[in-house]
Amino acid sequence: MKISIIIPTLNEELFLPLLLNSIKRQSFKNYEVIVADAHSSDNTVRIAEQSGIKVVEGGMPARGRNKGARAARGQFLFFLDADVILPEEFLHRAYDEMQERYLDLSTCEVEPLSELHIDRVLHKLANLSIRMGQYTSPHAGGFCILSTKRLFERVGGFNESLAMAEDHDYVKRASRFRPLRVLDSTKISVSVRRLEKEGRAVLVNKYLQVELHRIFKGELKTNVIEYEFGNLQKHATNSHNNRLAAFEDQLIRIDKKLREFKKRHETNGQILDIIPSKDLINSLKNQFEKTKSSLSELLKK
Repeated sequence: MKISIIIPTLNEELFLPLLLNSIKRQSFKNYEVIVADAHSSDNTVRIAEQSGIKVVEGGMPARGRNKGARAARGQFLFFLDADVILPEEFLHRAYDEMQERYLDLSTCEVEPLSELHIDRVLHKLANLSIRMGQYTSPHAGGFCILSTKRLFERVGGFNESLAMAEDHDYVKRASRFRPLRVLDSTKISVSVRRLEKEGRAVLVNKYLQVELHRIFKGELKTNVIEYEFGNLQKHATNSHNNRLAAFEDQLIRIDKKLREFKKRHETNGQILDIIPSKDLINSLKNQFEKTKSSLSELLKK
């Protein structure tokens, strides 16, 4: 078995079928799917079982992923959230690129399942943060963490004692042995339900608080922020849309510089795994932080 797809769930009867359908459409067939369910009260388990999927007892995301990994037979563990959708050939491209680049740990960029401009900008921000961070402060969201089973076992899996950011913690620990790299050949689509439920401004600031806590105080063993914030979403005005377009242009320019660096170090179609200079990283990071801060202020208005 080459790939084990592990999906932690809790009451995912609406989104799980969409993910499972996107998996069934893949041309790559050497995989298994494991749902680690945290005692759902809806039809999640029934949906999984009717699809012929192995269901194991889950819990919080870290526990669910660990339980799924223990039951897995694949050489590669693809940890996915239940509210993502895979594009065609995702498994084929991800597997081939990890093999060609000798990767034990990877993630990919995300696209929002939304037509709102603000959601596109926020996800560009997230993508750029992960792409830049792979060289200096590796992190990746639980929506898509791709790891070899040997690396997973070497680091002891996800830390079940953490209350939040267990996905970032896993990548941080795993990257001490093998570098995290962002895949170039594919990306994944993710729902914006959390943005809609909690409000975009609130959620952005929540993630900033989490990251600051991890940087200055360490991993989160307790909830340092209130989990439920309510929906504070506001409709974008024309003024907001104009400023969002400007922010998006800034993010595109930063991303372009990173990609140009990578292209300069490509030989015969093979990308050399060369880390950008500290000066380049610091310059791009400063531009990125200014853009992120300005966007955060805009969302508060």
